[in-house]
This record gives sequence, C-alpha cells and structure tokens, in this order.
Amino acid sequence: MSEKMKENGNDLQEELEIRDEVESAAEVMEAAEEVELRDVEQDLAAALEEIASLKDRMLRLAADSENFKKRMERERIAGLKFAGEQIFREMLPVVDNLERAIGLGAAEAADPEKTLAALLEGVQLTLKSLVSTLDKFEVKPIDSVGQPFDPNKQEALTMEPSETVPTGHVLNEFEKGYYYKDRLLRPARVIVSSGKPEPQQ
Repeated sequence: MSEKMKENGNDLQEELEIRDEVESAAEVMEAAEEVELRDVEQDLAAALEEIASLKDRMLRLAADSENFKKRMERERIAGLKFAGEQIFREMLPVVDNLERAIGLGAAEAADPEKTLAALLEGVQLTLKSLVSTLDKFEVKPIDSVGQPFDPNKQEALTMEPSETVPTGHVLNEFEKGYYYKDRLLRPARVIVSSGKPEPQQ
C-alpha cells in the first residue's frame, strides 16, 4: 500500500470521526433545545397559572372592597336616619310626665288648689327631667342675666333703663339661649339695660 493511500485512508478516517462528532453534537444540541423548550413551556404554563390565580384573587379583593363600601354606605345612611333615636328615647319620660300632669289637671273631683299645686309640682319635675336630659347630651343654657351683652350669643329685643344693672348688660331674659357642645344652638333673646333712667323734671 502506498504512502498516499495510507494518508487518504487516515484523512477519510479522520473525516468520518469528525462527521460522527458533529452528528453527536447536533443530537446533543437538539436534545438540549428540546429540554430547554420543555422547560420554557413548563415555565410559561406555571406563569399563566400564577397569573390566573392572581387575577382571581384580585377580582375577589375588588368584590370584597366594593361590598365593604356598600355596607359602610348602608350603615352611614342608617346612622344618619336614626341619629336622634337615643335623644328621643330619653325625652319620652318627659312626654309621659306632661301627659300625667294634663290628666291630673283635667280631673274634676279634686280640690282645685291641691290640683293646681300638684300640677305645678309635676311641671317643675318634668322641667327638671328635661333639663337633665339636655345636659346629658351636652346642651347647656347660656347664662345671660347680669352679664355684658354679647351679640355672638345673644339677640337684643329692646333696651330698658335700670337702677341696678349697668349699661350694656343683660337686664332680663325673654328666651334662654343654648349651646350644643361648642356650637351655638340658639341665641338668648334678651332685654339690655340702657343704664339709670334720666331724672324727670
């Protein structure tokens, strides 16, 4: 065998080995791509599943939030609608006492003087009960008589002279004024002193 043939055989052998290696590498790469593709598909499926789960959770949270808002609005409306319930419940005994007083005044058989005294006592107790109820709800009367006139909490009806009350001070009270907590509920309607009367000639 000639040297040239031997060399060609070695080259052929080498070429075959290279071809086998290339084919093996191609198969390995193909297998790797297949595994990688399978991994990407699995990752995609997991991501889609997580997205669906998060979307479902988000929709539930949005629904819960909307239900909470609706419930709060219903409670707020009910709270406003029945805000005075406690005050009225406290005032019902006052109504009962006034009805009893009227019933007592309408009784014909009793002695008129005793009836009048009992009626007056009943009305005084009723007033005391009503003032106590107002006080419980922080409705306080304005102390006006003898105090300097204050247009922020008093309304002057007229002025009258007075020997004892200085000018610009409240001489008498026609209607009491009231505060509810820190807010003026109703101004006092008062008569203001114009000072000592002028001497008559």
